[in-house]
Amino acid sequence: MKISDKLLRVQEVYKTYGEGQSETVALKGITFDVFPGEFLGIMGPSGSGKTTLLNCIATIIKPTSGRVFLNGKNISAFDSKDLAEYRGSRIGYLFQDFALLDNLTGQENILLPLSIHGMDFAKARAKLDELADFLEIADILNKFPSQMSGGQKQRVAAARSLISEPDIVLADEPTGALDTRSARILMNKLEGLNRSSGRTILMVSHDPNATSFCSRILFIQDGVIFHELRRKHDESREKFYERILQLMAQLGGGSANVL
Repeated sequence: MKISDKLLRVQEVYKTYGEGQSETVALKGITFDVFPGEFLGIMGPSGSGKTTLLNCIATIIKPTSGRVFLNGKNISAFDSKDLAEYRGSRIGYLFQDFALLDNLTGQENILLPLSIHGMDFAKARAKLDELADFLEIADILNKFPSQMSGGQKQRVAAARSLISEPDIVLADEPTGALDTRSARILMNKLEGLNRSSGRTILMVSHDPNATSFCSRILFIQDGVIFHELRRKHDESREKFYERILQLMAQLGGGSANVL
């Protein structure tokens, strides 16, 4: 299969911080593919390299070596114009801490990426209405973040990451700041988007509940991918969750040792 047949290709990516005795290797030659319409999870403990990996893909940080391809194009070779287009419309980023602007309403936060890129307001509003209905946030669009619950903030943030119809959504511990009920609502919505519209999602998490919504999981520790788990055809989320827990126990003698 050619690189261009894959949506995302991460190839031999290394990331090193510091020099000499203070040098830390966060990523050690990571290689994997993400295919169109996939919901891929990456599991690992704090410090495993999963957020560094996501930030390399998002071009928030630059890999020390290795390449990342989106739709067959090497993003490391992008000039400033291509990078701006990549960050603005080719990827969506969903942060753990919401990253909403406190002085903007929910609607203004969601539409901000489109206004920056000059999209027609009527077209942007139509996209907003569709996402607001699906994510059940239509009644809070005129509220400010301080007036929203954590779950509402994250669904507004999800709408912002989706409004430009990106090729792939990158989600960094999206349930990390949510209670159990809000986390389940968010994950049900993300899974629904993936299944109904084929939206490609790459999510990093340490939470087996969250990753049980994925179709495939890569396990990362100490900067390397060491195992892969796929959800079987027609396997329920509950059964997949049980298999995740079983694998965690087999790999590390208990979830605390793995995650």
